[in-house]
Amino acid sequence: MQALKLKVAEKSDLIERIGKTVAVQGQEIALFLLEDGTVRAVQNRCPHKGGSLSEGMVSGDHVFCPLHDWKISLCDGVVQAPDTGCIKAYEVTIEGNDIFVTL
Repeated sequence: MQALKLKVAEKSDLIERIGKTVAVQGQEIALFLLEDGTVRAVQNRCPHKGGSLSEGMVSGDHVFCPLHDWKISLCDGVVQAPDTGCIKAYEVTIEGNDIFVTL
């Protein structure tokens, strides 16, 4: 199946270190503008109990689930030890002010 690149938001819509939820083809994705200007996109559900990651606290390139404080990498979606698991991390492309996510 061919990858699909879709515009999901504009960079000016994002607030640094505050998540934004977008719905893309039936999937809920959390977008984050990091302190270094990088935009990351991950599945918006913690693998533990389904917490909404867009509501989590961001530190560096990690988000902490608001339900049970699981630390998840915004780069690759891997849950940090001592917890285990993984969520989908999406490729993000920025063209001008437009943010695209590849599904």
